[in-house]
Amino acid sequence: MCGRVNIKTNLDEMLRAFAFAQQNDEVDRAANQFPRYNGAPGLDYPIIIRDVIRDATQPVFGPVFKMARWGLIPHFATARNEGFKHINARGETVATNGIFKHAYRARRALMPITGYFEWHDILGTGKNKQPYAIAMADDAPFCLAAIWQEWRDPATREDVTSFCIVTCEPNAMMAKIHNRMPVILRREDYDRWLSGEPDPGDLLNPYPAQLMKMWKIDRKVGSAKNDSPDILDEVRPEDLFE
Repeated sequence: MCGRVNIKTNLDEMLRAFAFAQQNDEVDRAANQFPRYNGAPGLDYPIIIRDVIRDATQPVFGPVFKMARWGLIPHFATARNEGFKHINARGETVATNGIFKHAYRARRALMPITGYFEWHDILGTGKNKQPYAIAMADDAPFCLAAIWQEWRDPATREDVTSFCIVTCEPNAMMAKIHNRMPVILRREDYDRWLSGEPDPGDLLNPYPAQLMKMWKIDRKVGSAKNDSPDILDEVRPEDLFE
């Protein structure tokens, strides 16, 4: 699964890294929320969707930034906290699962990040897990495959945009610590993922391990309240037992 991410740049840097997508005031207003070194579900993130970029007689569609809450809220939900149950969607079943299939066919998105975190269950007991930070080998920002949808809060009538991350089998590097990883898309596949194609399922594959890196970090990453740059510091083997 993927349950924690980092965006270690400010928002302007992230937007410039994916300048092919159109910006808007909604995203600009979120600038004070970033950098975010220890990003958890339930928070809003800038995602890239396919939307109208020029409203003419024949509307023109293209990539657009949009703020969305991490944790897909199903259409039948009665409260927005239902989204915490759906932060990930398995790539193997996303096209058929009743909660995800409509969003997968028509509302796919990119989630730009600079890295994510995963926990290695060292003893297989669910205790004493060792956290790792994962990033591109060259430290470049990258995009996770996501799906999104709108939900109207029945109590407030507020429209909430939410999303979840699609996961797949791990690559050779990730398999050392976990049995899943988020789908990381190549830049040349962004347009296709955002397109109207109903089932680009062949894109839901593990990213090449040789283009990634991971390192052990301190267990304080387990609390989302710890949101400072040193979250990403590598720990030495002797530090693990202090």
